Amino acid sequence: MTDDLNENYRKAYGNRVGFGRTPALILIDFAQAYFDPDCTLYAGVDAALDSALRLREAAHAAGVPVIWTEVTYQRGLHGRDGGRFFEKALPLKAFMQGEPTAAFACGLTPREDELVVSKQYPSAFFGTSLASTLTAGGHDSVILTGLTTSGCVRASCVDAMSHGFRTIVVAEACGDRHPGPHEANLFDMNAKYADVVTESETLAYLSTLAAQRALA
Repeated sequence: MTDDLNENYRKAYGNRVGFGRTPALILIDFAQAYFDPDCTLYAGVDAALDSALRLREAAHAAGVPVIWTEVTYQRGLHGRDGGRFFEKALPLKAFMQGEPTAAFACGLTPREDELVVSKQYPSAFFGTSLASTLTAGGHDSVILTGLTTSGCVRASCVDAMSHGFRTIVVAEACGDRHPGPHEANLFDMNAKYADVVTESETLAYLSTLAAQRALA
């Protein structure tokens, strides 16, 4: 056993699956809750959103579909539609329908040609039609961005891989309330479930797809 963590893991988990041929870009839970200093979920993740928005524009140029997720709970149910997740994670009250913190971040509006998937649990796939939608569209891979790295991004990553999609996580386009959980979860996802890549790698890949599209 080596004392160097990266070298230790590289011996067992140093494999990469690479980008797919027909990806979809997924932006996970960019809600106002994470950008409002008065909200208990505030995470100071403006840089992650900026990165995700750059990827969004590149995805559209490449003809890659853009999918948003949002967490939403029906107010009259008092969290029953969130089950044990709502019971455990008290800040989820911020996602009750009608709360300003439940809306997408200020100035952020999904386009008419962008799909919005509503969910009540961490994964973008659990209890939603996302996997079926991707399969029906012929997509072999997903590019994940969003909030938070240790929560809904990781849960979506594991489920994406479990559903058979090549899974890419863009490091700069994900964020968390503290760098410790952020880095630890990126490390773990990269080791076992996905390729964790940089924004620049992803933009270069999308640029290649855009060039292929222009020649088609």
